[in-house]
Amino acid sequence: MSCNYDTNTPPLMHRIRQCTLCAQDLPLPPKPILQVDSNAKILIAAQAPGLLAHDAGRPFDDPSGDRLRRWLGVSPQQFYDPTLFALLPMGFCYPGTRVGGDLPPRPECAPKWRQEVLEYLEQIELTLIIGQYAQAYHLPNGKKTLTERVQNWRNHLPQQLPLPHPSGRNNRWLAKNLWFEKEVVPALQHRVQEVLMGCA
Repeated sequence: MSCNYDTNTPPLMHRIRQCTLCAQDLPLPPKPILQVDSNAKILIAAQAPGLLAHDAGRPFDDPSGDRLRRWLGVSPQQFYDPTLFALLPMGFCYPGTRVGGDLPPRPECAPKWRQEVLEYLEQIELTLIIGQYAQAYHLPNGKKTLTERVQNWRNHLPQQLPLPHPSGRNNRWLAKNLWFEKEVVPALQHRVQEVLMGCA
């Protein structure tokens, strides 16, 4: 199920949608944005929805999502098929902005919900870990920077792959680290297709 809710929504998702844990700290009313289905094969562990995604009501419905789908080599139809992709940010609601970009995911969200949702996602074969906040949770090694984690991408496959955030604010990082699009993106696309075609 995605943010276009249907009658088959499990109790877990009903409870998440009713969450007001950090409502007093959000710039807008709580609106959890995620996409999960127990049959999903690929988990995209990201940071928090931006304002455009909040307005649209679904994750990565913005230019960063366009770039991410290009990296993955998938269509929007595939990306928003919840039986293929689970989209699970560290914070489910738009956190607001600060100078230079969005605020970090609200710290209350992951301890409250993340483990329960991960246990619900029983069929995941590949986890793509996007950005420093998701990597700190899924790859807990405080001695490594995001760049170091992504540079060591071969050590994480076939089950995981750390990625930079596809936001335009990372254009400078991408220009400085040309090896990412030359080496990592083709390997990412190959592994995604393996999983989607059932060849994992």
